[in-house]
Amino acid sequence: MLEVAQNQQWPAGYMINPRAAELGKHWLEAFRDMPSAILSDCLGRNVGGLGLKPYHGTRHLCGQALTVRVRPGDNLMILKAIQLAQPGDVLVIDGSADLTRAVVGGIMRAMAIKAGIAGIVVNGAIRDHDEWLEGDLPVFALGCVHRGPSTDGGGEINVPVSCAGLVVSPGDLVIGDADGVVAVSAIELPALHARCSELLDREAGIMRAIEEGALDPARFDALLRSKGCPL
Repeated sequence: MLEVAQNQQWPAGYMINPRAAELGKHWLEAFRDMPSAILSDCLGRNVGGLGLKPYHGTRHLCGQALTVRVRPGDNLMILKAIQLAQPGDVLVIDGSADLTRAVVGGIMRAMAIKAGIAGIVVNGAIRDHDEWLEGDLPVFALGCVHRGPSTDGGGEINVPVSCAGLVVSPGDLVIGDADGVVAVSAIELPALHARCSELLDREAGIMRAIEEGALDPARFDALLRSKGCPL
């Protein structure tokens, strides 16, 4: 891993902040297979990226956010972020939702795998879709396009970013699956994990009741009556 100098004076348009505090392996393990829909429900059903699609298949994504903000269509600072990443990091890239040029492709995919990166989330486009379909590295993006990026520079690493309507801060826990992507701050994790576990148990009970034919047939009528529906 390459170190970032403290108190570095950066020119206008560039910034590389120090790495966020580590989440801890226990939280990564606790959320490793947690569905994004369960997280979304427990976060009020109004948190998470919109329009991000998995381009790698169905592999689950879980890791700590290393954030990057770049100019539309440029990937110089993304290349630098790959150098700075630690194994298990998730690159969350704000490319301003630009779909005219891809900012990540097959070569960068190979670099990310070599660095042990857990996945990539792009508020923008990728390319070389066939390589991503090998499934070794989860990637979520708004689109895929053949046009490649520039490396003219400008950008920031380890700053809060906007990604498809989702605000992600450095060090957040990032979860992604076929339903979408959610990010959660470290301070929320203890209470959130308890809520998620409770919801998973409740849903498992409902599924058992459906299988056994024991689901209360009047429950939805009661809900409708509570809303004034004359049943």
